[in-house]
Amino acid sequence: MSVIVARAIPDVRDGLKPVHRRILYSLHAQAIRPSSPYKKCARVVGDTMGRYHPHGDSAIYEALVRLAQPWSMAIPVVDGHGNFGSPDDGPAASRYTECRMSLAGASLLESIEENTVDFHPNYDATETEPSVLPAAFPNLLVNGGSGIAVGMASNIAPHNLAEVVSGICAMLDNPKIDLDEMMTHIPAPDFPTGGEIRLLDEVKAAYTTGRGTFRIRAKAHIIDVTARKRGIEITELPYQVGPEQIIAKIKELINAKKISSISDVKDLSDRRVGLRLVVECKTGFNPEAVLAELYRLTRLEDSFGFNAVALVHGQPETLGLLDMCRHYIEHRREVTRRRTEFRRDKAAARLHIVEGLLIALSAIDDVVATIRSSKDTETARKKLIKQFSLSEVQATHILEMPLRRLTSLEVTKLKDEARELKSTIRDLEKILASPKAMTELIKSELQNVADTFSAPRRSTLSDAIDPAGEIALEAPDEACVVALGESTLGKALAQTPRTKPTKADVFTALLPTTTRASIGVVTSTGRLHKLNVAELVDIPVKTTGAQAAEYIELLPGEVPLALVPMDPSVPVAIGTKNGVIKRLDPKTFPTRFPAEIISLADDDSVVGAGLCPDDALLVMVTSTAQLLKTPASKVRPQGRAAGGVAGIKLDESGVLYFAPVSDKDALVALITDSGAAKLTPLADYPEKGRATSGVRCCRLRATESILSRAHISTPDSLAILSAKGLLDAPELAKRDAAATDMTSPAVGFGLLRPKEVGQDN
Repeated sequence: MSVIVARAIPDVRDGLKPVHRRILYSLHAQAIRPSSPYKKCARVVGDTMGRYHPHGDSAIYEALVRLAQPWSMAIPVVDGHGNFGSPDDGPAASRYTECRMSLAGASLLESIEENTVDFHPNYDATETEPSVLPAAFPNLLVNGGSGIAVGMASNIAPHNLAEVVSGICAMLDNPKIDLDEMMTHIPAPDFPTGGEIRLLDEVKAAYTTGRGTFRIRAKAHIIDVTARKRGIEITELPYQVGPEQIIAKIKELINAKKISSISDVKDLSDRRVGLRLVVECKTGFNPEAVLAELYRLTRLEDSFGFNAVALVHGQPETLGLLDMCRHYIEHRREVTRRRTEFRRDKAAARLHIVEGLLIALSAIDDVVATIRSSKDTETARKKLIKQFSLSEVQATHILEMPLRRLTSLEVTKLKDEARELKSTIRDLEKILASPKAMTELIKSELQNVADTFSAPRRSTLSDAIDPAGEIALEAPDEACVVALGESTLGKALAQTPRTKPTKADVFTALLPTTTRASIGVVTSTGRLHKLNVAELVDIPVKTTGAQAAEYIELLPGEVPLALVPMDPSVPVAIGTKNGVIKRLDPKTFPTRFPAEIISLADDDSVVGAGLCPDDALLVMVTSTAQLLKTPASKVRPQGRAAGGVAGIKLDESGVLYFAPVSDKDALVALITDSGAAKLTPLADYPEKGRATSGVRCCRLRATESILSRAHISTPDSLAILSAKGLLDAPELAKRDAAATDMTSPAVGFGLLRPKEVGQDN
């Protein structure tokens, strides 16, 4: 019981534990008030410990710090200066921080010198301290409180001051008010950190019995983190939950692979914008469903166990909302009555003195004569009492009256003062005699406090059904085509067919797949990178995707060249600039990425790759217009560490283009360094053995020295590019013919984006 009463449980009247009450009274006694300079917290802690609270200084300092923290108190009663910590971190040492009483704290002690509360001796009986504070506002409800005693605990949620005052005024008007009507004024707690309060039926149950549990949810909404990535912005957290706790928990879930939909989480909070956490979602995941997972797995949704235990007449009781309001009203009636009686008695005592001075001034000559004829002060006092029917107090003040009070102006002032005192006494007597007048006074004072300190409600209320369970976490597994540009990647979903293709529809490689699949990207260094299609940005009609470097880690000078499925059932063929060909055995396909899939010479690089079944043809084109077409069956599949076999026999040139081809209708497309273009059916070229020079594929004119580009594709997907846009294809030519001049010089080839995307692709 000693721990319960003396330390752990707040009083229902002022909502304070003894340590908090003593800290505030120490500030008052030292005159460290809102208008005073800040004083060291160590000084306040020492004074509180030495005079009123003989316990550890660290415990007193922790209690002082909490009174100043705006995320702990709805209305801080201490004004802190310095590092008072954060929801995640503790404060600086007491020797570094300073404090003073806040205006709200001063209102808790307002009129304490007017006999409004009882005082009792301190622990060593050398001083006195208040047993309770006058409490100009209902601090227990407004700031809440928590404490753990022996065999019981208290945990009271903070509330909005304006709502609490409104509810108490309603109870003053109607003492028989029921809970439903009270909850129209006080609908739910209001936490200083905001958040969304859910399960309002549970709030009502807690208000009814004093015990209950309800949920607080962080305030979050979906945002566009970048032009291609969506995320979750969190601006408010549940009560007593810090941002670092949330970040640490999310990273723990990511490392434990319990959440795979989050790419990053950042704390962008500052003094200007306040709390701001940004959770970046991977492309392909629904941010709404990700948020629902975070609510389930982290303290972004937290429970608050409401347990309203407070001291009532020194005994701990569990109180409902109506009981807490009634006890506060009872306390304020007692404070107001005692204050009014004190002021009345003080005014009456002053009136008594003023009346005596007026009697003396009306017969001043006789008074002076009586005093002059007296042997000493005591004799003069007795003569004045007997001669003018004065009290001892009046006679004493007459004897102490200075000569300047004998002027006619002073007499007038005393008469005016007497009239004012009589009027004040009448007003105070009316308040004491009329319960209604006292009620109106209490309501007026409460409303003044609310007007001074109240703020808009921070916590929102919601009883909406959570649809999170109905939202799929990942996007549906739709058919799509992954498109690779010269330096970009993206996926194209089903769309309206384009009647007139543009440059934005042209890519270097296309791979039909689905949105939940994984694919491989082969680069010029002979490395294979793994890529989840869901993470790729959707490619709108007029754009070509995002930079490839956003999805795969490229080395300096490394260029993505080709796309392959991640689990190929057939070999992957690779061709290099030095004329080497390799077919990668699917049994040796890597499991860790990025992985080298060909061993290259120092001066070599990959120029092309693709899936290569045994019935495919391997085609190499050199810059000197030589083309080799050889059966893939002639090249044995090899492991990842192999360097391949000889493909085309080179002169001074290098391989310009390589591709495995399975389509019998494919066309060989060439561009010379003069910008002329040529199309020839691949079927027109004879098959040659491996390690031969192949055949000539284009007759270079006098103005031409080399081929600048080569490509093999079907007629319906081939695109020829100029600097100005797409060019019409030239007529088909013989394999040894010269190229045809175009309306604008041709600069490259590409594959057209599919008009429609579906499983048939």
